[in-house]
Amino acid sequence: MQTINTSESFHAAIASAELTIAVFKADWCVDCKFIDPFMPEVEQQYSDRLRLVEVDVEGVGDVSQQQNIMGIPSFVAYANGKELIRFVNKARKSRQEIEQFLDRAVEVYGALNAQAAE
Repeated sequence: MQTINTSESFHAAIASAELTIAVFKADWCVDCKFIDPFMPEVEQQYSDRLRLVEVDVEGVGDVSQQQNIMGIPSFVAYANGKELIRFVNKARKSRQEIEQFLDRAVEVYGALNAQAAE
């Protein structure tokens, strides 16, 4: 998973037409450490449908505030610089919850692309 450490690289990553999921995390976050062991497998499982990027909330300055990230880890789906859907709360997230969110993000992205093609 690519790590985003600057505001510029964050905006470049979400500007892509590809479905991009920003995972907002921090080194000191216990709940972020909880998801670390299974996230590479999840990323591989979804690699043909989306791109995951890790956003270091300490490194990106005010991006977390601009994106209204209130708890970490948080997951926000983007395409073409626009937010599509988010999974943001202060609770620990299970693998199942993360996969459900990613499935929903793929659905929303697909629906928007189908609508744009009409």
